[in-house]
Amino acid sequence: MNRQSGSILRNTLTLIVVVLVAWQALYWIVGDIALRSPLQTFAFAGKFMSTPQFAQHLAETSKAFGLALLLAVAIGLTIGFTLGASRFLSDVFEPMLIALYSIPKITLYPILLLAFGLGMSSKVAFGTIHGVIPIALFTITAVRNVKRVYLKTGQVMGLSPLDMIARIIFPAALPEIFAGLRIGFSLTLIGTLLGEMFASQRGLGFLLMSAIGLHNVDLIMALTLLLTVFAGTASVVLLALNQRLYARS
Repeated sequence: MNRQSGSILRNTLTLIVVVLVAWQALYWIVGDIALRSPLQTFAFAGKFMSTPQFAQHLAETSKAFGLALLLAVAIGLTIGFTLGASRFLSDVFEPMLIALYSIPKITLYPILLLAFGLGMSSKVAFGTIHGVIPIALFTITAVRNVKRVYLKTGQVMGLSPLDMIARIIFPAALPEIFAGLRIGFSLTLIGTLLGEMFASQRGLGFLLMSAIGLHNVDLIMALTLLLTVFAGTASVVLLALNQRLYARS
């Protein structure tokens, strides 16, 4: 384990301890009306994860999130490489992307519902629009920052545009691109869950919204814990990979 990985692990463990201590202290203050203790939540989450209900909703969310992330990455990289390779296109369209990114995405959801209807399509679309723009913006910057000497070397070698991207631009820009993918991952997950919460009858987001409506504190706490653990674990793993890429570049 190198120093960077050790630092990430140490910081993660410290954060977990702090969160658990703060959680338990808040439970002592608030009580059972709005919270459950960490021990109660872990126990209920363990039982709930073994039920068929959880498996069905998890499968729905996983499918929607996987499709949304795949689309966000594919579209984001395509836009990023296209605009990053052309100064003219970048000057024209990058401000539009930034302006679109600043719009609260929830305002676009009624339009998505009209376009895609209720169900899987609207959830995937809502997750995609959350993640695609950060990936595109980071990719644009990454492509711009590729050293000119690398590009001139490719030209001297007579590489085609596709070979130039695959063999020179993409490897050189990968650390910065991966940083965008890490942010896009988190935002795509948030968008997918929001889509399930507002217009779906299946998925973990729907289950969480139903639990809120029924004031089922046990289920609310368990779902929040499971989603937080998944998102936090993925973030730590992606951060470690990102730092390793920067160390190699």
